[in-house]
Amino acid sequence: MSTEGTADQAAAEYIPEKVKKAEKKLEENPYDLDAWSILIREAQLFQRCLMKVLHIDLWKCYLSYVRETKGKLPSYKEKMAQAYDFALDKIGMEIMSYQIWVDYINFLKGVEAVGSYAENQRITAGINVHLAKKMIEDRSRDYMNARRVAKEYETVMKGLDRNAPSVPPQNSPQEAQQVEMWKKYIQWEKSNPLRTEDQTLITKRVMFAYEQCLLVLGHHPDIWYEAAQYLEQSSKLLAEKGDMNNSKLFSDEAANIYERAIGTLLKKNMLLYFSFADYEESRMKYEKVHSIYNKLLAIEDIDPTLVYIQYMKFARRAEGIKSGRTIFKKAREDLRTRHHVYVTAALMEYYCSKDKSVAFKIFELGLKKYGDIPEYILAYIDYLSHLNEDNNTRVLFERVLTSGSLSPEKSGEIWARFLAFESNIGDLASILKVERRRFTAFKDEYEGKETALLVDRYKFMDLYPCSASELKALGYKDVSRAKLAALLPETVVAPSAPALKDEADRKPEYPKPDTNQMIPFQPRHLAPPGLHPVPGGVFPVPPAAVVLMKLLPPPTCFTGPFVQVDELMETFRRCTLPETVDAAVELITGRQPDAGGEGNGSMENHAVAKSLKRPNADSDEEDDKGAVAPPIHDIYRSRQQKRIR
Repeated sequence: MSTEGTADQAAAEYIPEKVKKAEKKLEENPYDLDAWSILIREAQLFQRCLMKVLHIDLWKCYLSYVRETKGKLPSYKEKMAQAYDFALDKIGMEIMSYQIWVDYINFLKGVEAVGSYAENQRITAGINVHLAKKMIEDRSRDYMNARRVAKEYETVMKGLDRNAPSVPPQNSPQEAQQVEMWKKYIQWEKSNPLRTEDQTLITKRVMFAYEQCLLVLGHHPDIWYEAAQYLEQSSKLLAEKGDMNNSKLFSDEAANIYERAIGTLLKKNMLLYFSFADYEESRMKYEKVHSIYNKLLAIEDIDPTLVYIQYMKFARRAEGIKSGRTIFKKAREDLRTRHHVYVTAALMEYYCSKDKSVAFKIFELGLKKYGDIPEYILAYIDYLSHLNEDNNTRVLFERVLTSGSLSPEKSGEIWARFLAFESNIGDLASILKVERRRFTAFKDEYEGKETALLVDRYKFMDLYPCSASELKALGYKDVSRAKLAALLPETVVAPSAPALKDEADRKPEYPKPDTNQMIPFQPRHLAPPGLHPVPGGVFPVPPAAVVLMKLLPPPTCFTGPFVQVDELMETFRRCTLPETVDAAVELITGRQPDAGGEGNGSMENHAVAKSLKRPNADSDEEDDKGAVAPPIHDIYRSRQQKRIR
């Protein structure tokens, strides 16, 4: 008995391998339709996926499941009607759900009406004929409107891959094309193609479009954000119209969109967390905002520096400077944070509490921990320069450059800033002293290039005392500009420095065309067939060509034969044309023209014209032509002779 009980328990706890694989896929992508289908067939887990995946095939599978499992129950008809109502409420706006509507209608035809529905049918049957005609006309108007929208829908959805897997952004041209098409479809829904005045219906249709888009582009944070923003705008619009119930419903749904985003595919996307926090802050739900930031900070494998910075700003806005200090204390205890938190806290104290001493203490506290980071030192220097405290700034330069915490590779920009500081407020002796110390610090690098250091003494912002070629010859290197170029992303082009070039000393260049009137090359992602991919790149056809094109049949009518252009042109090139009329007559007719007087010119022309008659001319003309010898190069006759042989 114990053995049988153990076997039954093991059988009950057994989970098929494909179910395990499907659940593993759903952990990575909760919108994987194939994985949900496997779980549905194996474990019937409709309650986990129906509300998340608004896909027509999945809902058809759900209705089939209800039909099969509830068919023998006494309450089958009631359960089935509820299932149809539930499905059509969620996915009834899908144009491909017509089959569900048809099945529901057929189902209702086979069900005897009871209760209020039966009473409604009796009332409808007794409607006046004229009133019924008016109702039919109203429905016909809606039907024609729906047909028009259906045609527009087919045009907008053409080329859209609705079954593509939801994957992180790949930055491929195909993906960019699909994103553009999805946004075009959503924008079309926002334009109210049904021309209805029901804002609730418009919002539901737009959100259904967003839900369909998220099944494919769920890893794109901009889609989630735009969906939440649209719900927020619709909520405000309904509130202005006095519909407070739907306004609150859409407002809560916007928060739910954010919750779904940060709870599933985009758990580490700070942008959505910050946007969600700002949205809840606008609704005065401060406790919810705290929970959002704490949820993000609880993720261990992220850099929480920016999170603490935004958290401090929120706490200061909502609860005052003391709450911001509490967050700063929490950030200092977190070993993952970087120097930016100290800079933010110090500037917050300076600008909000107007207390320079507190900001100074925070900068000093951070200097003990981040004294080897030039970016933090430069932020401290900028703060002291803003206060116009020359002595403290000079002392800070000396402390940093003589402490030995900065390596020579990192101190280059600090020395450049020190020299600029002395050039602005110091005397010539102090400037020369800083230059000598800087040369000593970078002796190996600037050996034999002392003049290059002189450039930094006289330059101002983007103005330089030498031309670009001279700076290059001197071996000058702008530390700040090189750092800026290193910080820029690869896809961003670093800003040019036209001021480095002396216009007077520039060498003459090759002549260049005037490109001011040229159209920029910005091809469309989806250029219609037959049109130029660049807007404005199509030139009008000349009028004579337009007339000819109207006379000619369309290109699709011609299916061949296709001429080999090269051989045809070579034949034309080798062809020798006669120079006189007599030579042309001899070439065509194969005989010498009659030598007559001047008066028989018309007869000669008549003979030539007769010889050029079409082969299917009248019989009389053929008899007249019988005396004329056939042409020498008659291709038709030669082919006929070959066939006879």
